Amino acid sequence: MALRRVFVDVIEAGEAVARGAQAHHLSRVARLQPGEWVEVSDQVTAYRALTESCTPREVRFRVADALPAQPEAARLGVALAIIKFARFEWAIEKLTELGVRSIMPLVTARSDAKLVQSASKRAERWRRIAVEAAQQSRRLAAPTVAAPIPFADAVEGSSSGTKLLAEPGGPPLTESYSGDTTLVVGPEGGWTQEEAELAAENGFKAVGLGGNVLRTETAAVALTAICASRTDAENRR
Repeated sequence: MALRRVFVDVIEAGEAVARGAQAHHLSRVARLQPGEWVEVSDQVTAYRALTESCTPREVRFRVADALPAQPEAARLGVALAIIKFARFEWAIEKLTELGVRSIMPLVTARSDAKLVQSASKRAERWRRIAVEAAQQSRRLAAPTVAAPIPFADAVEGSSSGTKLLAEPGGPPLTESYSGDTTLVVGPEGGWTQEEAELAAENGFKAVGLGGNVLRTETAAVALTAICASRTDAENRR
């Protein structure tokens, strides 16, 4: 049975320590016990470690051997339009499990104004969801979850590499992506003509998943799974 993966604040001199909300979760929710073996990660390197003490304020581990380096994950960032929070949070969890490096909540022309107004207050919760999902899926590190950003800023500030814009009825993904990839997924009302044109001007290529109109979170997860699978296959060659 695989050991529990735990993110810690520091690993030093043969000891690892988790504090704050993470310690509270491990003690009160996960019910971690002294003497239990786990895997600890400072989001740079992972180790096998033995739990020495566990309180809601602080959890201490004795570090044993380092674990083998993991294969490079897909260098994929997803900019996802802000939708109803329960579904947005589900998407964060699943995108984290699929290995994305960053998640960017996106404010689009057709985003719900009330949701946008409340989104900034949810940022810390969204980061906690990403951390918990990263530990559950045994990732070395959690993805970054940015503060909400306007669509124009996101596409104009996108880095070099492959740039994909989810579009109902768009052409299917047929290529392998081994470098940095940015995927932008819009609201269920779709992109405005101005947004689609701005994305194209900034090098984004439209992609789709057939003729059906998908919910935002469905499209994000499905397209991410395809990109991640293709990247993994490319890396294994």
